[in-house]
Amino acid sequence: MPRDRLMGAALIAAIALLLAPLAAIAQSRPEFIAFPGVSKAALYRPDAGPAPHVGILVMHRTSNYLRHRACTELSQRGFLILCMNTRFENNEAQVDFEKLPLDAKAGVNFLRAQPGISKIVLFAHSGGGPLMALYQAVAEKGPAFCKGAGKLVECGDDLAGLVGADGIIFADAHPGNSINTLRGLNPAVANENNPPDAPLIADLDPFNPKNGFNPEGPSHYSADFQARYFKAQADRMNRLIDSARDKLDRMKRNAYPYPDDDILVIPRGGNPGSGPGAAAALFVAEPDIAAVNATARPQRLLRNDGTIAEQMIQSVFVADPKLARDNLRFRSGTKVYTLRSFLSAQAIRARNSMDDIDYCSSNNSTVCAVQSISVPVLFAAMGAHYFIRDNERHYDMAASKDKDFIVIEGAVHGFTPCTACERTPGQYSNSVKNLFDYAAKWINARF
Repeated sequence: MPRDRLMGAALIAAIALLLAPLAAIAQSRPEFIAFPGVSKAALYRPDAGPAPHVGILVMHRTSNYLRHRACTELSQRGFLILCMNTRFENNEAQVDFEKLPLDAKAGVNFLRAQPGISKIVLFAHSGGGPLMALYQAVAEKGPAFCKGAGKLVECGDDLAGLVGADGIIFADAHPGNSINTLRGLNPAVANENNPPDAPLIADLDPFNPKNGFNPEGPSHYSADFQARYFKAQADRMNRLIDSARDKLDRMKRNAYPYPDDDILVIPRGGNPGSGPGAAAALFVAEPDIAAVNATARPQRLLRNDGTIAEQMIQSVFVADPKLARDNLRFRSGTKVYTLRSFLSAQAIRARNSMDDIDYCSSNNSTVCAVQSISVPVLFAAMGAHYFIRDNERHYDMAASKDKDFIVIEGAVHGFTPCTACERTPGQYSNSVKNLFDYAAKWINARF
């Protein structure tokens, strides 16, 4: 067989293998879409009903979203869905966050070119939040939004000419990897160059029972400890930023062993995922910390039976005492980046990790970007996770005149019911249905 035919056959086989598990669960048999040299996607069409006029882009910074739950749930509800991966799929250590809007641009332009599509909505789940928010903010304000002396990393002029979406759904979107990393740092680390078995600063150790840690259940940290801890987290972040920038400055002066970049290892900094993970975030060990896990005022709670109640909302998230073990491990407790990927996607200036953050010092900041977005926005927080207050803050700070905020009762970060939180079996059984029914109703009312 000629070489070109062999290559073609191999490509078809690879695509078939990729989509085989998709077809078994998809409402619409997805179509593989390749964006040459950059990324890939799966296109989901409704099985029946009128031809869709709304296209929805589902995307994350590094995670594989080709089979994201939104792909099938939203296509079932009559929308055309493009579930897309970026150029940094499963490659956190190399993320250049300021390049990611170019990948989103490819997805938006593809959807706009589809027959019958007149409106585009961005579906921003988890780490898709800061990505989609940055895309839309730059589309509306131009590259000037992501430039300036206050930015740790500036974007380039290649982001000029982005075409904005018509609306955004922020589904348990986090405030930014930069903020998650800040809140997950263990400030008891005395020296970044210490070996892993070096002693921690005792009065800042979040896993010391003397400071309030409970290895058997929810912890209880005093107000004094929390205040010292949150300040020390900001101090450690600022030291990491200063060290990384100093090394890059030395590279410019040819006074560093490498001319381009270097590795950055953060011991006891948590895993490299979108949330605190195995990091030393106090609110994961103590769910009662209201600064993250509760609304600041009465908000709308979408109950399991489909009714909506307005009330103060506290996350039903269950404490995870095994953080103490995981934070000390390399695989789950150590972050590994390069100097440039850290500054681009994981760093932010702050004086306090909870409420004194320079949100716009990083472009990986949902909180900053929503202040420059005017299109309709929906913020849906999951009631069994730790982004409730963050999403309320996003809602409060959003510049959009048409904005909505809802909390889905009993839903974990991935939208499914939190069975560990239930007091009776099936208490939160409708979390997925409720979220996507509400999202579809929100879209149809506007577009």
